[in-house]
Amino acid sequence: MTDAMTATPLLVEQAIPAPDAQIARHRIVAAPPDRVLACVRDLDFLQVRTPLLDAAMWVRGLPARLRGDELPVPPSMRLGDAFEAGAMQLPGWVVLGETDRELAIGAIGKVWQPDIEWLEPTPHDLASFRDPGWAKIAASFSVTAYGSGSTLLTYDCRVAGTDPGSTRRFRRYWGLIRPFVGHIFSATLATVAKQAEGR
Repeated sequence: MTDAMTATPLLVEQAIPAPDAQIARHRIVAAPPDRVLACVRDLDFLQVRTPLLDAAMWVRGLPARLRGDELPVPPSMRLGDAFEAGAMQLPGWVVLGETDRELAIGAIGKVWQPDIEWLEPTPHDLASFRDPGWAKIAASFSVTAYGSGSTLLTYDCRVAGTDPGSTRRFRRYWGLIRPFVGHIFSATLATVAKQAEGR
């Protein structure tokens, strides 16, 4: 195999090399990779909106609302702000790193609970963390040149339980939410593509 054919491991697969669950969505964007990655950095997750996504977020926040808790909403959730600050605005989420073709984030949480319990890991914790009862999550956006002047944009998420019981609980939960996650990923890629192709 030549050097040109040898793939460099992605940050997301270095964080979770053997996931128990994975979902990836792809989109061909009519713009060069550097422009597309710049638009990923400019992405504000709060601007990704569809009726199904809004409904899913409403259901996810229902337990807190039933208790009378207010759900804090930051003014923006721009991905680039997290990379510039070195930390996400969401509890439990951390910046895993970036390259000239990928931005990666991660978290450790009990995501199957009505109220998710998050740890506050460091980026190095994700690959080495082994305490039972948790799920490790890594997600990334990556870009690859596609043809002449276009880009294959990928949104990839990988999850691994830290013990067999956690893996079983997560897989039951995953069976319920996977279609919604796929929809959100596709809507997110469409938002990035619209910005990149409009520049």
